[in-house]
Amino acid sequence: MVHLHLLLAPFTMSKPLQKPTILHVETVARSRLFNVETVDLEFSNGVRRVYERMRPSAREAVMIVPIVDNHLILIREYAVGTESYELGFSKGLIDPGETVFEAANRELKEEVGFGANQLTFLKKLTMAPSYFSSKMNIVIAEDLYPESLEGDEPEELPQVRWPLESLLDLLNEEDFSEARNVSALFLVREWLKEQGRL
Repeated sequence: MVHLHLLLAPFTMSKPLQKPTILHVETVARSRLFNVETVDLEFSNGVRRVYERMRPSAREAVMIVPIVDNHLILIREYAVGTESYELGFSKGLIDPGETVFEAANRELKEEVGFGANQLTFLKKLTMAPSYFSSKMNIVIAEDLYPESLEGDEPEELPQVRWPLESLLDLLNEEDFSEARNVSALFLVREWLKEQGRL
């Protein structure tokens, strides 16, 4: 018989993992947006492998979860990767010299038409770290005021206001499926519960 406390005991390793040695990096494909590299690695046990990745970048992104009148504000935006309109939160790259909060407020004004007097950082997420170095900062925006900035979107982004009381019902929406949006939803739910607002 397996005892539950044994299953829940924290796992500890006898020694820390040693990162593999990078022997060679080479660009194998390049486009206007992407730079694909091969990375020749040797692991501490002597095994060698060649991996492919997008060229690492120090530039991060931000995803903003606006809350107004006990509703989330989401947008619908065309995603060429899936050739469909996706329901999700406003997001964009952090410009050089911007803080996470400055970028969040700018993107919010460009894509949603609001600025925020109160911004709360929740968590920094990675996406497919085997291939990408990109990091997404999840930020809650509150105490909103109307203000718009011109962005680079090719068309107006329709808004959807979603009641906080039925937060997880968003998971039933077919076009709300992108992993970072789903992660942000659960992070926001936990934050709202901590605040006693759910």
